[in-house]
Amino acid sequence: MSNLIGTGFCVGSTDGEFASLEGDLRALAEIGVDTVELGITSVDLIAGGRIIKERADRLVALTSQFDFRYTVHGLVSSNFMDPDTCRYQIDAAKALAAICDRVGARILVQHGGALRPNQIAERKDADLCEREALLELAEFCKPYGVRIALENIFTTEPGQYRQTPAEVATTVKALNHPNIVALIDFSHAYIESTYRGLDFRDQLRAMAPVAGHLHVHDSFGRPQGFYKGHYLQENTAMGIGDLHMPLGWGDIDWDDIFSELEFLPGTVLMMEIGARYRAEQPESLKRARNLIALNSRARAVAAE
Repeated sequence: MSNLIGTGFCVGSTDGEFASLEGDLRALAEIGVDTVELGITSVDLIAGGRIIKERADRLVALTSQFDFRYTVHGLVSSNFMDPDTCRYQIDAAKALAAICDRVGARILVQHGGALRPNQIAERKDADLCEREALLELAEFCKPYGVRIALENIFTTEPGQYRQTPAEVATTVKALNHPNIVALIDFSHAYIESTYRGLDFRDQLRAMAPVAGHLHVHDSFGRPQGFYKGHYLQENTAMGIGDLHMPLGWGDIDWDDIFSELEFLPGTVLMMEIGARYRAEQPESLKRARNLIALNSRARAVAAE
């Protein structure tokens, strides 16, 4: 049996209002997904690290209308390596963890940190700063039963300090906390491997043993560089950047990857394939469920 327990898509508000978030949720209910990742920082729920109760109540009322398993994506701008904002980041993340509990989510996504090219003096303490923040948050999450999923991110500007996927795994292993797992974003790992000249599959192998959450979407693993398309679709045409395409549109060998890797029990295969590809979401859902079945068969064979 696979350690993968479900799959679905991410949702968010397009205008900061609950109505557009609700529309996204209803569309996914019609498709028949079992799990949804809530991009709740697309709505005003927290102010200065404090939960806005009225708004949180509205979120709970909305999410309770659907029979989804929920996970929560934390701040997309999350960065525990930044000394100037780290305290604010932790406070916001703690508020998000409390909201996770209210909507029944047991995963809170946290992006791996980074430093700007000019933050030279801060680099020696960057990993330690992130680890201390993660531990503080993990201890806060313990009573809620929420696990922090530390996501590998790719380099976004020349000279930036950023951990490789394997180094993200090292961070999780070093912390050795039951409320901290790694999150493999396969496309991010592909792009970073291309940029740094790393072996993509080796990077995945390093992360898999501590991975308790997955972000799945297709790409060609080509760094964005300095190219800027006029339309988003021009990036797709060029195959450049973090494209978040439907499964099968890029060249990631999903079948081979899911035949090989084993993840932690209770892992969700979350597709970050948004409403732009609503017409393609049902086919990607079918493919994702096939990947879970493939992973289950591979584990059964390995156990024989």
